[in-house]
Amino acid sequence: MAVPFRRRNGNSGRLPSVKMARAASACEVPEEPGLRAPEQLRARLGDSRAAHGIVGWRRRGWAERRRARRAGAMASWAALSPSIVEYFDGEDSYRCGYCKNESGSRSNGMWAHSMTVQDYQDLIDRGWRRSGKYVYKPVMNQTCCPQYTIRCRPLQFQPSKSHKKVLKKMLKFLAKGEISKGNYEDEPMEPTMEDTVAGDFGLINKLDIQCDLKTFSDDLTERFESEEKKKGKSPKEEESSELIQSQAMEEKLGSGEPSHPVKVPSVPKPGKGADLSKPPCRKAKEIRKERKRLKLMQQNPAGQPEGFQAQGESPSLFPPKANKSNQPKSLEDLIFESLPENASHKLEVRVVRSSPASSQFKATFQESYQVYKRYQMVIHKDPPDKPTVSQFTRFLCSSPLEAENPPNGPDCGYGSFHQQYWLDGRIIAVGVIDVLPYCVSSVYLYYDPDYSFLSLGVYSALREIAFTRQLHQKTSQLSYYYMGFYIHSCPKMKYKGQYRPSDLLCPETYIWVPIEQCLPSLENSKYCRFNQDPEAVDEGRSKDPDRLQVFYKKAIMPYGVYKKQQRDPGEEAAVLQYARLVGQPCSERMLLFRN
Repeated sequence: MAVPFRRRNGNSGRLPSVKMARAASACEVPEEPGLRAPEQLRARLGDSRAAHGIVGWRRRGWAERRRARRAGAMASWAALSPSIVEYFDGEDSYRCGYCKNESGSRSNGMWAHSMTVQDYQDLIDRGWRRSGKYVYKPVMNQTCCPQYTIRCRPLQFQPSKSHKKVLKKMLKFLAKGEISKGNYEDEPMEPTMEDTVAGDFGLINKLDIQCDLKTFSDDLTERFESEEKKKGKSPKEEESSELIQSQAMEEKLGSGEPSHPVKVPSVPKPGKGADLSKPPCRKAKEIRKERKRLKLMQQNPAGQPEGFQAQGESPSLFPPKANKSNQPKSLEDLIFESLPENASHKLEVRVVRSSPASSQFKATFQESYQVYKRYQMVIHKDPPDKPTVSQFTRFLCSSPLEAENPPNGPDCGYGSFHQQYWLDGRIIAVGVIDVLPYCVSSVYLYYDPDYSFLSLGVYSALREIAFTRQLHQKTSQLSYYYMGFYIHSCPKMKYKGQYRPSDLLCPETYIWVPIEQCLPSLENSKYCRFNQDPEAVDEGRSKDPDRLQVFYKKAIMPYGVYKKQQRDPGEEAAVLQYARLVGQPCSERMLLFRN
């Protein structure tokens, strides 16, 4: 599995009927004549009786009234902004979207009705990942293709030769309209949608879009329907507070361009097709410079020449007085190289909040969807009726993450965004990202297939790394770029290891280990514990399940109280499994909905 939304071939999994029925009923909203789901929720929440699911359904059955009370109560609690999750207990086997094993993929999952960015940050640091509002975690020691969470360290990142070629290719196209010849095969940040959640995709399809307690406002749906009738008319551009970045050297958030020049200490750069299990080769010039530094250290009584960073010290994004002529070009230098006044094309990157939908996101919704639809049809060979609006909305627009804008946070705030790539006034690619307390997390990328020659998968990843570095300037703790899952057993997913330096998450102790140390073990075994200390344990493990927070019958209570009311022996096993997977801190903050 990989980042939420890149799977398209794994929807043939079989789901137990009990689990499927529970999931479907969990989010079902009874339909009242003349009202859409969001209107029903508003009607219920606008009246004290409606909040308890009583108004409007007195003539309906007891089961429907119970579902109404449940949805109304959950919406009420969602307004208070805690994380509310519904865990689907058990581990089932599904078809793998990578190796195509019919029953090899195994994962645990839960539906997030709402989630704080801190809770999601803690979950992805324990191997979880979201696809829309569905949050899943592979069963690492049992699944056929183990998926290890991978993160890049942008502050020390230096583009490799192949990365520089992609950036130069873009600059030549923008400056002169030049289209490079050769193989245009790209590196998508994830393969296809269904691969992401494999068999669980069948479960997600059962959770109709009505599940979303915070669905897009009706005007978005109405706007799309009306604009569909007027095909050919592009949405009117709106003036908004959205952040725009352009290829010109203007200081605008979202481009990844820094507000002042950035110099990053150079690190070993892997070449294209390099053996990742061996240290990258160094040029003779670099070796000579290293010898010179060693000589200076011997001559310097303090033991360190100016600007030299001792091993073990935390790297600085802005090292003191570096000799500019000897410094390699930074990522920002390569991305924002100035263009001639008569450049053939203009590229802009706009960061728009997707959840809750901003005005600019709504205005560009149809155009963005059409790019997605073409991408799925051409790149992933979907039939025209498969990439539907509801599918697009459910997986790439809906998000459980609460929007947060703390004064000490990034200017764009935390939450879910679409990073739109505009070429000469039209969208050619969209990167779906989450901005979290410690990282920018890549969710998915889709692009216009006509521009495959620009290697937009690689280009967008480099722009997102630059964006992370820019956010770090104001929010110092935000310093990582999460690329989803690294799957060593799947050749198509190994390219992520070329974004160095990077780390893999140990699936047992949840510590980060440099990828160079992990690769030799992965060559010998698909599943590996990367932490070499045999005594080390998961420090965030569930130690006191009784403190886990449960949302039951419109009340919040500790699990210690809740379990006294339960007689089902399977209930305790499900709750303890959930506690083990999310860890003690999240289990005490998030509300586990129980029916």
